[in-house]
Amino acid sequence: MDRVIKHTHRRSHPIRHYVKITLLITISALLLDLAISMASISIVKQQSTRYLQDTADLYLTRINHDFDYINHYMGWTLANDDNIEALVPKRQDVNYDEFLAANDNLRKRYTELQKNYGPAYNFFYYSSDEKLLRNYAPMSITYPEYQELGQQLVSYTSDPNVYDKFYSNWTPILIQDKYYIINIVPYHEQYLMCLISADDLIAPLRQINLGKNGFSTLVDQDGRILSSPAADMEQSQESGLSFPFISGPRTTVSKAFTDSTINVRMFIEFGAFEKIMVAQLLILLLFVLVASSLIIVVMYFKGRVLKPIQQFSKNLSRMAESSEPLDFTSSPIIELSEAGLQYRNLIEQMKQIKIDMYEQELSKQQVQLEYMKMQIRPHFFLNCLTNIYSMAQMQMHKEIEYMALSTSSYFRYIFQNNDHFVRLGDEIEHVTTYLEIQKHRYRNAFSYDIKGSDAVREMLLPPLVLQTFIENAVKYAVSRDNKLQIQLQLEQKMDSSRRVLKIVIEDSGPGFPAEILEQLQAGQPLEMLQGHRIGIMNTLKRLESLYDGEARVVFSNRRYGGACIQLFLPQPLQAQLEGEGRYKHECIASG
Repeated sequence: MDRVIKHTHRRSHPIRHYVKITLLITISALLLDLAISMASISIVKQQSTRYLQDTADLYLTRINHDFDYINHYMGWTLANDDNIEALVPKRQDVNYDEFLAANDNLRKRYTELQKNYGPAYNFFYYSSDEKLLRNYAPMSITYPEYQELGQQLVSYTSDPNVYDKFYSNWTPILIQDKYYIINIVPYHEQYLMCLISADDLIAPLRQINLGKNGFSTLVDQDGRILSSPAADMEQSQESGLSFPFISGPRTTVSKAFTDSTINVRMFIEFGAFEKIMVAQLLILLLFVLVASSLIIVVMYFKGRVLKPIQQFSKNLSRMAESSEPLDFTSSPIIELSEAGLQYRNLIEQMKQIKIDMYEQELSKQQVQLEYMKMQIRPHFFLNCLTNIYSMAQMQMHKEIEYMALSTSSYFRYIFQNNDHFVRLGDEIEHVTTYLEIQKHRYRNAFSYDIKGSDAVREMLLPPLVLQTFIENAVKYAVSRDNKLQIQLQLEQKMDSSRRVLKIVIEDSGPGFPAEILEQLQAGQPLEMLQGHRIGIMNTLKRLESLYDGEARVVFSNRRYGGACIQLFLPQPLQAQLEGEGRYKHECIASG
């Protein structure tokens, strides 16, 4: 039984159909990613804030307990310790030895107290009668700060409200541009005090990671920051990367001390603590979902888009290599089928254009040949023969030889030169030959001068361009009455990193008629009168064709009489010269 193979016709869709499906899958995956990310960030942020609030509460509880104990300890010392009595200077029954012993006992006692609470706590004794400040534990402040503290204590202790302000109330003071928290316990002109830096007091909270721009600080009741900003910035830089567009605005946790006018403020940008594992699991799930979605999208895109495009590319390559017709209509993407048909039509049009270009090039060569033949003026040829005949009658043998050789060289250059571009030096040699022939005809009626370096003579230009303008100058400017001066200047210019040949042709004749000059400057064609002026117009058309409009010809009259023609001819690119050579080779091979 023969197996019957059925080919099902698959419905084609435009590429936007597949793009919409791809975008739908991608957007769904992104929305799921966003939802999971926002949920995990919210959980982590809430847990971080709760953790930091609990930490701040524990910290404040400990500090309040320390403050209470230190305040109570200093008050008990002033009221009950006999060593304090030995320090009173008004007592006459206290000798020097008892004073030293009492001083030593207090120092040992408060040194032990400092060991329990840390070296940041400084303990001082001050007597308003002596105006003397003594420390009873190792100091963590500098000597200038110690001196300024003594000066401030004079004003504090002279205030009758010192008890209400400082007793059982830890108060911020400014010493040497740095804030300290002080507690003063007064008792009968004697004072014990405890001093701690605001930076040292907040230091434990600064060890917590509050995010890149998060920090902890102390503020007074007026909202003034007491801790060092530099320390806050240092802490904020240690916390790593920050994502403000995800975490949102910073969260502020504020807690107040019990026996103080200062508060603790924690500015939380972002943290990850107890719920970090949950966030990691959610991120892992997100990764799996995104990866799965991407795989599905890639497989779908490969089967429905990439393969048809690859097949389309192969068909284009095969079409470029062979002339056999290919089927572009079997692609499942309508746009590729239409593009294939358009490309096939384009290839056929390009082949036809190529044939037309070759035919146009052949036509251009024929026009150029006809143009060069038109340069041969019958009267010029006859004049040359007449001059040779006259010289023969006068037996001017050397002049006859030179005239015959020059005329031969002149016509040989015209007939044999079929290139688009020739060396300027060859063109100058041809022009010189023409001028010498005319000098034999007109004798001393004109002279000429050609200026240009050897390097400029190696530049290229179309053949017979100079011949046309020089011939025009001789024809219309030579007179038996006044001697004509013809000047030819050759220069090399640079325009947009491309070399340009500048040729200036000047004569001392009557110049262009006003009407003719106006037409030439406006780019208008000249009216042909019995074959005259055809040379200039054909030359301008040749320059327009060969240089694609990049060549410039400027016509003018000189201020003191005479015509001036300036030619600006960009040097042809290497590709143009190679293309000319290939075309000539093909013409020779086909011929």
